Amino acid sequence: MNDRSQQAMPEATRGFIFAMLAYVFWGLFPFYMKAVAHIPVVEVLAHRVIWSLPVAAVILVFMGRTKDVAAALRNPRTLIMACLTASLITLNWGVYVWAIFNDHALDAALGYYINPLVNVLLGAVFLKERLNRAQLIAVFLAAAAVVLLTVEQGGLPWVSIILPLSFGFYGFFRKSLPIGPSQGFMLEVIILFIPASAYAIWLYSQGQDHFVAGTSSDVVLLMLAGVVTAVPLIMYATGAKLLRYTTLGLMQYITPTMLFLIAVFAFKEPFNTTQLYAFALIWAGLILYTWSILKEARADKAIAAKS
Repeated sequence: MNDRSQQAMPEATRGFIFAMLAYVFWGLFPFYMKAVAHIPVVEVLAHRVIWSLPVAAVILVFMGRTKDVAAALRNPRTLIMACLTASLITLNWGVYVWAIFNDHALDAALGYYINPLVNVLLGAVFLKERLNRAQLIAVFLAAAAVVLLTVEQGGLPWVSIILPLSFGFYGFFRKSLPIGPSQGFMLEVIILFIPASAYAIWLYSQGQDHFVAGTSSDVVLLMLAGVVTAVPLIMYATGAKLLRYTTLGLMQYITPTMLFLIAVFAFKEPFNTTQLYAFALIWAGLILYTWSILKEARADKAIAAKS
């Protein structure tokens, strides 16, 4: 094995470990959400932001990348784009927390299964990327699953729609930020910190907060919100930089699979026949999508080998 291969293997291994830890962390996140389910959703969101700031700051100081954030704060265009991405990730967090609090973890799992197909659709619509036949069928199957649930529920399964759309657009616009992933997260948290802390202070003034007036366990759980928010995001960002796109694409199914199993077997959420058919359609679409990206990866590798 040559020196280049020896150097590449540790990077790939480290990337896999970081990404795996992030996805497993996110997969176990519903248990934390259930522990704070007695606290209002918006208060939990506020503390996710407030306590993410010191965690992200410590990590950036350790990385020596604080100057990147300082430069971004002086750039109006970067700030405007960061405000947009911060709003989208807040919407995503809010809907996800609400779903877990209100026994809709299965809807959340379905939404995150749909997410890769939404990314493909966004690329086709906004970046004019051409979809192959397998990807078109996969998107159609996802749409069929949404229609099936809409008919069965008598309305749109909004959790399963908003989660992938908000995260899909977040990723789409996040690419436009001229800043690294960890620094970008810090910038978003700084932007959100002002309204989050203002809301927490208002709750305290009304005697409705769970941090100052709550139990010691509430204080610990709310402070942990920063760790469970910032750490997996930064681990994911690190893993994404070290892994091939196809490997990362296959690993993204870990979290919704864990969420699906937790919803059915731990939270005992009802799982009817219509939901089974909807999940089956999504799983079939994801199999087609995965097959298509693996096929494209093999073709690109063969072309590179010939050149």
